[in-house]
Amino acid sequence: MRDTIGRMEAIISEAELRSQYRSEDRSQEPVLLDVRWQLGGPPGRPQYEAGHIPGAVYIDLDTELAGVPGVGGRHPLPDLEIFTVAMRRAGVTSSRPVVVYDGGQGWAAARAWWMLRWSGHPDVRVLDGGLAAWQGPLEVTTSTPAPGDFTPAPGALPLLTADDAAGLASRGLLLDARAADRYRGDVEPIDPVAGHIPGAVNAPTTGNVSADGRFLPADQLALRFKALGATEDTEVGVYCGSGVSAAHEVLALAVAGIPAALYVGSWSEWCADPARPVATGETP
Repeated sequence: MRDTIGRMEAIISEAELRSQYRSEDRSQEPVLLDVRWQLGGPPGRPQYEAGHIPGAVYIDLDTELAGVPGVGGRHPLPDLEIFTVAMRRAGVTSSRPVVVYDGGQGWAAARAWWMLRWSGHPDVRVLDGGLAAWQGPLEVTTSTPAPGDFTPAPGALPLLTADDAAGLASRGLLLDARAADRYRGDVEPIDPVAGHIPGAVNAPTTGNVSADGRFLPADQLALRFKALGATEDTEVGVYCGSGVSAAHEVLALAVAGIPAALYVGSWSEWCADPARPVATGETP
């Protein structure tokens, strides 16, 4: 049987965040992380400096939530010391909840959520709809909270290697979170090889959210993933191009109450090895 992961344990609504913000019980006031980032887009820090939720600290996805691109993919796991320094600079402790947001796409916030949950933080949620959903004030002053003392303990969430992903595609359900045309191999704008991991099922992240960028209700997400093959006893894993949008899929699965492993190296690592097989077309 699956462990049930409640919707509100993975995401938080704008209204709920405002109710907790500047609460009388400061020990439960969430630490806020601004992780605005877009693939191929402008840097997120200038956007942060132009206006962010009061108290939020900017976290850079490329340098603090990911390592140097290479054989491990375009966004491999970061050096744990660099990640630790970033989290402590932001004021993260294990005793206070953390709320993460981005510009609204949800990918970057989900990567931060996954990194913190994987490294053992017990209470991390993503602002549903991102900064675009925020109805409160913004500030332009760079936040400098008291240093945190978070000490990562990696392994709290399951992580896949390339070999693990290949095996899971055969015995369980491996979801490819990229757009359908990249899955089929019709186009490949980023990585050197087009196609998908043999046996993987396409499940674009766009199917996780409504038009305003907020996650679909948990029951609708559960139905979506059930239709893709996530039955009660199915082992589930997710990959994408470089392990960022796949984190969004893992988050959506968590909202639906379905635990899933993340293949961080994803397609960018997989296709870098010419010995690994490549499938194309609409079918796994």
